[in-house]
Amino acid sequence: MKLHCLPKNKSFKKKIRLGRGNGSGKGTYSGRGCKGQGQRKSSNVRAGFEGGQTPLIKRIPKLKGFKNFNKTSYQVVNLGTINKSDISDVNLSILHEKGLISKKNIPVKILSFGDLTKKIKFDKNLLFSKTAKEKIFKSGSEIK
Repeated sequence: MKLHCLPKNKSFKKKIRLGRGNGSGKGTYSGRGCKGQGQRKSSNVRAGFEGGQTPLIKRIPKLKGFKNFNKTSYQVVNLGTINKSDISDVNLSILHEKGLISKKNIPVKILSFGDLTKKIKFDKNLLFSKTAKEKIFKSGSEIK
């Protein structure tokens, strides 16, 4: 390795000279903007200081947890309740008519609680738990 191959030492950065005329780009207001707290000599304000207004960190509730607004909530229907009701096809509209779900626009998940003895056709747009799928196929029912 030779001297001309060494990279330039970046620790020696040229200092920006403020207040040396408008031609330098750092004249007149010297990069501090126009009037106000930041213009003054002792303008070191702490992080999060909002000029006397109650800071954001104090406006947020303290120990209330977090509510994820992207969370998808499911309506749950058990296989046992489907078996009790006299249904041959299971889809969103039929479940809504029978009163097993409250809203059509929220996704439905079928869980394996209870036994399935009838042969029922399930809509493929519904969501199923792993054990619910096994019970459906064991009973001779199908997902179409």
